[in-house]
Amino acid sequence: MSEGGGVSASVERWLTFEGLDNVRDIGGLPLRDGGTTRPGLLLRSASLHHCTPADVEHLVDVFGLRLVLDLRTPREIEQDGPTAVARAGVETVALNFLPEQGRTLPETDDDTDPLVRNYRGYLSDRGENVVTAVRLLAAPDAGPSLVHCAAGKDRTGVLVALLLDAVGVERDAVVADYALSAEQVEALFRRWTTASGEPMPEDIARHLPRAEAMAAVLAHLDAEYGANGSGGSAGWLRANGLDEESLTRLRARLAGAP
Repeated sequence: MSEGGGVSASVERWLTFEGLDNVRDIGGLPLRDGGTTRPGLLLRSASLHHCTPADVEHLVDVFGLRLVLDLRTPREIEQDGPTAVARAGVETVALNFLPEQGRTLPETDDDTDPLVRNYRGYLSDRGENVVTAVRLLAAPDAGPSLVHCAAGKDRTGVLVALLLDAVGVERDAVVADYALSAEQVEALFRRWTTASGEPMPEDIARHLPRAEAMAAVLAHLDAEYGANGSGGSAGWLRANGLDEESLTRLRARLAGAP
């Protein structure tokens, strides 16, 4: 852990698979009231499209994976076809975070960071799917789960940040976990371009997650939905239909004592 409560960019956060990239467990993150999040309950990753049989065996038999939340668009899912994890019998729920037609971005000041506008757009475009994802992860019978999109950094990054903030993870650690995906972006593009035969992008930097963008999104939620000492992420979830029982159960599951 870094000074001030953040999470250092350590290789210890990473889980290594043959065909699955940008994988880490959300366990071990510092909580505002002391303690850490529980490991072995939620993984975040890039697409499962390139999972090998050994990857599937580890996810199902070792991690005990029971639920996958796929945040990609229907077009992305159709293009790749069913994942090997789904074919192995793991329940897979598609929850698109983008609109079917053109995006209507939320009203912001003209100088708002475009990445912040996109992230806030997930919440305004598909708030019902964001809440459904959280509700599924908070279900009484929820088992070990994995959430992913294509790269595991933007759509997955927003959902996981919302979850971590809502259960009481220190803000610096929430932002640092999001930004950690930057370490994997070049490797992701190398896998994708090798498979497709396309050249590597000339400017990888523009695809990197930036800590200040997530910090700005969470600050916006605080300003709009925080009240009585409660963080904005929990407030946003309540305002968009998440019941208090689910929120309490989520906190107990991810941040409670084993």
